[in-house]
Amino acid sequence: KPWETEKLLATISSAIRLRQTRTEVVALKEQLTALSAPDEGVEIIGESPAILEVIHTIKKISGTDANILLLGENGTGKDLIARAIYQNSPRNGAPFVPIDLGAIPETLFESELFGYEEGAFTGARRGGKLGLFELANEGVILLDEINSLSLSAQAKLLRVLQERRVDRVGGDKSIPINVRVIAISNCPLEQMVAEGAFREDLYYRLNVLHIAVPPLRERTEDIPDLIRLFVQRCNLEMEKNVDQIDPKVYEYMQAQPWPGNVRQLQNWVERAMASTWKNVLMLSNFYWV
Repeated sequence: KPWETEKLLATISSAIRLRQTRTEVVALKEQLTALSAPDEGVEIIGESPAILEVIHTIKKISGTDANILLLGENGTGKDLIARAIYQNSPRNGAPFVPIDLGAIPETLFESELFGYEEGAFTGARRGGKLGLFELANEGVILLDEINSLSLSAQAKLLRVLQERRVDRVGGDKSIPINVRVIAISNCPLEQMVAEGAFREDLYYRLNVLHIAVPPLRERTEDIPDLIRLFVQRCNLEMEKNVDQIDPKVYEYMQAQPWPGNVRQLQNWVERAMASTWKNVLMLSNFYWV
């Protein structure tokens, strides 16, 4: 849905630019809430002790309003954990706004997250622009790749989290916000703090609660369940009819190191499914992945 969300964000900005009524703008934001919300029924797959501990933690902390830090290697499914927390929280009827901080240039950090007023800089839209924090108001904002922020950007984010207010670029007033923050890092922030690459005060502000998402190599007993899930998805998306999986597939997959974690497993299954024309997924389908 990224392109639909982007289109709707542009429509909201246009509504503000054209001075549409507050009711019209609110209606558009309600559409964004419905569009940005994760699909219902997010399910964490697995029965291993490692993943069961994660599921138990999700149930414990979802009902609170505290900020959460999700730690784990790339491809472990941290974004899925964030969506599960959102769905199990009292804010699940409000916006869920995910942001890939690693994809936002340093020069656009403030204007994207906090918004700007008309005439704030050359090229600014007429009527200004709502920031992503304002769009997430009353809901949840997901700050992915929080470890990619520069120290300067970290200081600006810390101020917003402390004061619970945003200042639009070029604006002369602070705007109150009520947002729960879920931050994701794919590297240890404690180490970054020790190295001076991450602000200690911001770390503690984000790390009120935390979940360490286990890598796939620590939950290999979940691999058969994950393979079956990905096969089912591929059957729908590729119009396949695979209803059997050779047990050797499970044995082979459970013996792999999985540096790319669940994302890599999903990629392998998708490529193998693309190569089969039978109703059985065989080990030979994986030899070329």
